[in-house]
Amino acid sequence: MSTLAAPTSVSTSVRRGVPAVEVVDLHKEFKRRDRKQSRFTKRRMPALQGVTFSIERGECVAVLGQNGSGKSTLVRLLSTLLINDAGEARIFGYDAFRDTKAIRRLVNRVSVEASFFKKMSAAENLSYSARFYGMGPSQTRTAIPAILEKVGFPADRRGEAMENLSRGMQQKVALARALLTSPVLLLLDEPTTGLDPRSKLEVQEFIRDVRVAHDATILLCTHDMAEAEALADRVGLLDRGRLLFLEPVEDVKRRFGVQTLEQAFFAATGREYVEDEGEEDDDYREVYA
Repeated sequence: MSTLAAPTSVSTSVRRGVPAVEVVDLHKEFKRRDRKQSRFTKRRMPALQGVTFSIERGECVAVLGQNGSGKSTLVRLLSTLLINDAGEARIFGYDAFRDTKAIRRLVNRVSVEASFFKKMSAAENLSYSARFYGMGPSQTRTAIPAILEKVGFPADRRGEAMENLSRGMQQKVALARALLTSPVLLLLDEPTTGLDPRSKLEVQEFIRDVRVAHDATILLCTHDMAEAEALADRVGLLDRGRLLFLEPVEDVKRRFGVQTLEQAFFAATGREYVEDEGEEDDDYREVYA
């Protein structure tokens, strides 16, 4: 029997009185070739294992985790890009795996591996995306330059092909594309990766502005502890597919009797918090990416 209340109808409206995100016992695993066996032998690798949490409307929640912890898998499940193996997830009351059309009109996603039409410019990519959300030429004519300026994208490069831009510049365009339509739920998967320190601060400030101006709910998945602490109301920790905690930062520190989030990670897992654990982590990254 379902543990979540099913919506009575599917529309693009945001339902009041329900969590922005509600996840119950969510599981996802992948099959990958076992390098120690024959090339036809595959083994199952768990990406998410019994993840449960909720996010209220207007809240910003950060989920920390090293490479291969399952952060990207979580974002892809919530953005309707993957199907779950077990458990449930709802976005403003809509089933994330059945009511996909409604959810896609409420959600936008920024990922570290954002894709574009490489021969088109930043402005052309944004204009193309905006049309899918019903924005007409008169709207995009003013909105696109404004949003690019907000994320710190230089005006003299707006007409340059995406393939000629650095990774950091492309990431700014990815942020602009996601924020252009003022989504009510913003899923951010390593949104400032590849940005220089100044650009990172600009993007973080813009995320704060979007949250306030548009009453946006934000799920931020990152390995940057300082970024999580600066932006989020609550911080969670994913470790090898399991959500170990999701609490306000001060509560986390108090519970583990530590001064920093890094120390809390060590207390919860018995391991140091590093971005790359080497060969073993490469295996997990291959699965979770």
